[in-house]
Amino acid sequence: MSTDEQPVLASELQSSLAPHFYSSESVFALERERLFHAQWFCVGRAEQLPTRGHCLHVHVAAESVLILRQKDDSLRAFYNVCRHRGSRLVRTPPLPDPDQPSATCSASMTGGVVCPYHAWTYNLDGSLRAAPHVQFDSTCPKDGFSLVPVHVATWGGFIFVNLSATPEQSLLEQIAVPVRKLERYPLSDLRRGAQLTYDVRANWKVIMENYNECYHCAPVHPELCALVPAFRERGGAGLDWDDGIPHRSGAWTFTLSGSSNRAPFPGLSDKEKNHHKGEVAYPNLLLSAAAEHVAAFMLWPMAPDHTRIACEFLFHPDEIAKAHFDPADVIEFWDVVNRQDWQICESVQDGMRSRGFRGGFYAPMEDPSLDIRRYLERHLGDLSQVS
Repeated sequence: MSTDEQPVLASELQSSLAPHFYSSESVFALERERLFHAQWFCVGRAEQLPTRGHCLHVHVAAESVLILRQKDDSLRAFYNVCRHRGSRLVRTPPLPDPDQPSATCSASMTGGVVCPYHAWTYNLDGSLRAAPHVQFDSTCPKDGFSLVPVHVATWGGFIFVNLSATPEQSLLEQIAVPVRKLERYPLSDLRRGAQLTYDVRANWKVIMENYNECYHCAPVHPELCALVPAFRERGGAGLDWDDGIPHRSGAWTFTLSGSSNRAPFPGLSDKEKNHHKGEVAYPNLLLSAAAEHVAAFMLWPMAPDHTRIACEFLFHPDEIAKAHFDPADVIEFWDVVNRQDWQICESVQDGMRSRGFRGGFYAPMEDPSLDIRRYLERHLGDLSQVS
């Protein structure tokens, strides 16, 4: 062992979250209320609603939400609930749907949103257009029966919703760090070239913590470390995520070969053309930026021990338009790395169920993982009081 690779002292270990944070239904219910519903939650890409009347149907931690493209090209979002008797307006499977991962929720709704129960019909802006055999007047106006709105905003081509009555922060305030660090990547211009959807039997925080550290990279990811040797050095300590992490000599992007016939994104810095950047937009968006593609992971917490993950592969439209465009090199690499991650996360989740698990520890090289504790403390309060 070289002098610059001295091991950390065991006394430097810090306690991780208590075991019940990864398995408790009551903790998950609190997170649903204060994190997934009260903060900006990523639900898709704007390109999934290409023209007026297109609709995106999503479930945000058990709440069903519709996003509709308006006549003026803006987006509006509403609870998927008819104001008459509470029927679901759209009953197709919500995104992400493992059986149809690339679909929007339904056909274009240029004619309005029609409730399948009693045919109450709503305009794209959520206002009630008509209710069969019901007459409205000044004493009971039609505008009192509009769909209940949900806050919606976009950044970098991603759609976010916020289910609180009044968001504590704007979207850009909430995700200020990734906005700053990825400012030269043309995220808004990128388009989906492929998508993989996974069901992972692990708590969403296990997945977040795993993404936030590279202490595990050497034992878990041989292909990744062959491409980015820095990930296995010193247990993944001291990685400069602001400037990005360099690839091995001769490599410049995240494929098994380390290269691609796709051109780097325009406007990147010299380092960004051959370095990798990874960012987190809490509570549910993970971004892995290479020189010619971005892998975007949207986490959909389904239960304390179940997370659905939609992995979107985003490319420049000029490259997608080329006759030889083929994202298979990116998909092949990421599917290997992803499955390694999901398998180890499921092993962690399974191990934490044991009566022999008394709580984990963070080593100094895992300091980014501590962000999950800091994040939870900001929004849940004193974690010692959360049960």
